[in-house]
Amino acid sequence: MFVLAVGLALVTLPRESGAQSAQKLYRIAFIEAGSASANQHFLDVFDSGLRDLGYIDGKNVIVDTQWAEGQAEGFRRALRELIKLRPDVIVVSSTVGAVEAQRATTSIPIVFIGVSDPVDSGLVKSLAQPGGNLTGLSRDAGEGLVGKTVQLLTEIAPGATRMAILYASGTNGERVIQAQKAAHAFALTPLPIEVHERDGFPDAFAAMRKQGANALFVTTDPLTLATRSTIVRLAAGNRIPAVYEFGEFARAGGLIAYASSVSDQFRRAAIYIDKILKGAKPADLPIEQPTKCCCVQMR
Repeated sequence: MFVLAVGLALVTLPRESGAQSAQKLYRIAFIEAGSASANQHFLDVFDSGLRDLGYIDGKNVIVDTQWAEGQAEGFRRALRELIKLRPDVIVVSSTVGAVEAQRATTSIPIVFIGVSDPVDSGLVKSLAQPGGNLTGLSRDAGEGLVGKTVQLLTEIAPGATRMAILYASGTNGERVIQAQKAAHAFALTPLPIEVHERDGFPDAFAAMRKQGANALFVTTDPLTLATRSTIVRLAAGNRIPAVYEFGEFARAGGLIAYASSVSDQFRRAAIYIDKILKGAKPADLPIEQPTKCCCVQMR
């Protein structure tokens, strides 16, 4: 009996040891709002955040990446493709991306990055208790930040009287309202200028000139971010002082931006993913808001 027991132990030991060393391979669907050529650095920062927490792409996690190319349809297409892969978590940037992800699935956990006003956007019930399958990081505290950005515009263009508000069709409705309120607070006449597609920015600036705009507030959304170099060039060519809500505009040559660090949010998104993969529910993970913003001036 002793010999038999030892023999059985020798047979079963390797199998048990192999089971103990097996490591689960998680799948993350990552959808970035812009294009790879312009926003690859965000994916690099995100990957770095995962590595800091022990997640190595191809070893214990697979990151399936899609680029929305600044279009809502780009998000819808990417979500259709990635959901077929049955990801454990979906990571998506921008308010538009988060809204499309919310429409696409109510069961897969979603971590959003760079969303403006997640409560007002209908993405979560509250910042403290999101309540659904979405959680993540908001890029600002809303109306107060818009007011500060408009204040900066009046300081760099003290003679301005008419402020154009450039935004993409179907996005940032609440942001435009906030910018209009801020304009009135600083005795500026707000001029909302809507853009429908990538090729529409020259016409938008023509409309600004026609309406007598002498200052510009640019909202951040996938379309304006994807075409930031064009916007910056047109603002300079038309000699319209402009402020932006996103540091990448200033890095592209824009006059000034007042914003939180979105790159840092991509890194911190990995912390949310780690918690979710370890069993936490998005409904119970509070939305993180930036504690400070900075003025970025590259010119």
